[in-house]
Amino acid sequence: MVDNRYATALVIGTVLSLLATVYLSVAAGTQHWYQYSSPSVKRDGGNNATELREEFINGEYDEKTYSDTMFRLNGTLGLWWRCILVPVPRQSHWFKEPDPKLERQCVSFSLSQQFVSKYKYPGNQNSEEDLLRTYLWRCQFLLPLVSLALVFLSGLVGVCACLCRSFTPTVVVGVLHLLAGLCSLGSVCCFLAGVDLLHQYSTPPEGVEGSLGWSLYLALISFPLQMMASALFLWAARSHRQNYTRMTAYRVA
Repeated sequence: MVDNRYATALVIGTVLSLLATVYLSVAAGTQHWYQYSSPSVKRDGGNNATELREEFINGEYDEKTYSDTMFRLNGTLGLWWRCILVPVPRQSHWFKEPDPKLERQCVSFSLSQQFVSKYKYPGNQNSEEDLLRTYLWRCQFLLPLVSLALVFLSGLVGVCACLCRSFTPTVVVGVLHLLAGLCSLGSVCCFLAGVDLLHQYSTPPEGVEGSLGWSLYLALISFPLQMMASALFLWAARSHRQNYTRMTAYRVA
C-alpha cells in the first residue's frame, strides 16, 4: 500500500512535469527568444523597408543578410523562426501617415538550414568555418527535442509502473526528468552563447538594442520545474523503498 506522502509527491511531480512540457513546447515553437529594438524602423518606412522585407522573405538563405535586416527592422529570433517588423503598405499614395502601423513577417528555418555550417565571417562562405557556432546552433534546437522525448519516455515508464503496481520504475522516471532538465538548460545556454558570438562577428548598428524574449524565459522556467519533478520522483521512490524494507524486516522479526 502506498503512503499518502508518496502519492502526493507523485501527483505534484506529474503536474510540474506537465507544466514544464507545455512551457518548453511553447518556447520551442515561438520566435521570441531574442529581439532587437531599432528606433528607425518607422522613419525608414516605404521603399527601403519594402526592399528589405522582400529580400528577407523571398531571398536566398544567408546569415549575414537576414541578421542585418533583423537589426534594422525590429527583428525577433527563435529556434525555428526569424521575424521582422515592417510598416503596413499605405492605402493611398497621396497621404502619408505620421505613425504607420507595423506588422510582423516571419520566415521559418528549414531542417536543412538548421544544419548549415557557420563561418567566421557571416555571409562569406570562403572564410573559415566556425565549428563552435555551428555546433551551438545545432544543439540549441536539438536539445529541446531531446528533452521532450525524455519526458515522453518517462511518461511511458510511469504508466508501466502504475500497471505493474511497483515503485521501482519511479527511479528511472526521476533520472529521465533530471536529464530532460539539463537538456532544457543546455538549449538556453547554447542559444545565448551563439547569439553572443554572432554579435562579435556581425555587430548591430548603433542605436539598436537587443534583449531576451519571453520564449527564452519560458524555456528557462521549464528547467527548475523539471528538476523539482525529478527530485520528487526520486525522493518518493527512495523513501518508499526504505519504508518497505523496514516493514519487511519488522514482519520477519
